[in-house]
Amino acid sequence: MTRTCFTALVAAFLIFSASVHAGATSRIKDLANIEGVRQNQLIGYGLVVGLNGTGDTLNNIPFTKQSLQAMLERLGVNVRGQTLRTGNVAAVMVTANLPAFSTQGTRIDITVSSLGDAKSLQGGMLLVTPLLGADGNVYAVGQGSVAIGGFQAEGEAAKIVRGVPTVGRIANGALIEREIEFNLNRQSQLRMALRNPDFTTARRIAAAINDYIGVPTAESLDPGTVGITVPQQYRGNVISLLTEIEQLQVEPDLSAKIVIDERSGIIVMGRDVRVSMVAVAQGNLTVTITETPQVSQPGPFAPRGAETVVVNRTRIGVQEDGKRLAVVKDGVSLQQLVDGLNALGIGPRDLIAILQAIKAAGAIQADIEVM
Repeated sequence: MTRTCFTALVAAFLIFSASVHAGATSRIKDLANIEGVRQNQLIGYGLVVGLNGTGDTLNNIPFTKQSLQAMLERLGVNVRGQTLRTGNVAAVMVTANLPAFSTQGTRIDITVSSLGDAKSLQGGMLLVTPLLGADGNVYAVGQGSVAIGGFQAEGEAAKIVRGVPTVGRIANGALIEREIEFNLNRQSQLRMALRNPDFTTARRIAAAINDYIGVPTAESLDPGTVGITVPQQYRGNVISLLTEIEQLQVEPDLSAKIVIDERSGIIVMGRDVRVSMVAVAQGNLTVTITETPQVSQPGPFAPRGAETVVVNRTRIGVQEDGKRLAVVKDGVSLQQLVDGLNALGIGPRDLIAILQAIKAAGAIQADIEVM
């Protein structure tokens, strides 16, 4: 009998532990990035042609006119000193993100944004545009038809605009011409950057890696960085090491925080928010003023000279709602805090003021971040 009870108790404990562990842990892959494995931003300046009269006004946008003249001269057409009145050309900025380990000949998406006073880029074609990195080198070349998500229509007395017709996108519109050299397999030291820096999380990641490898390989350098010395058995095969490490489960630990967006009334509270014992009262004062003017007329036998007058009648009512004082007990959980505040029957904006007042009283153990 005793053995059966003990077995049942152990089984229940294991089931509870497994459920808590599965719900609270995350993969290292979702908590940190590998230093060096990153995107690079590209930018370029080009021309979009083929617009149906919705391009830049050349007399108002000098850089579009100069760019058009320079392009035509490179193609053997001399238009210096000539009057250009086309409305089918627009100067644009082209941006893209170069993924890590991209190879020559692969394609990436690009975004095209108008620089001048063009009304729409619908139906336009981006001409060959070099895309430069921060070092000034050309890493890709963009060209293709622009697809926009908005539109514009107008008549003599009305106009309608939906979305942003002056920004478009070209899927697979840029061809990579230069690769960024980074040989990951030759690295002997790796650094992992935490997406949410925290001392405890960094230490847990290092401990999980060391437990898996079996030797002290990882070390938490600071709240946002974990250093890894590549073990001898993984030298020349760092990809295999990272593939196994990023699947390890770690329970992240974050500081208690309340995020408030006063413009939209959104409140987000972390699970570790705790409140000391405090009493909260919230009330709305409503003052109602009603004007009921009445007409007073002289009676049938009134003396001569009596006049009809208007008598003002004013009624003032005062009503105060929410005359309740709620007590929030010491060390309550997030769910209990929310239930206690909801019991007051208040809206999100009043809740923001209450949370800030509790923080000012020193009764809430959390950081409040106002967006």
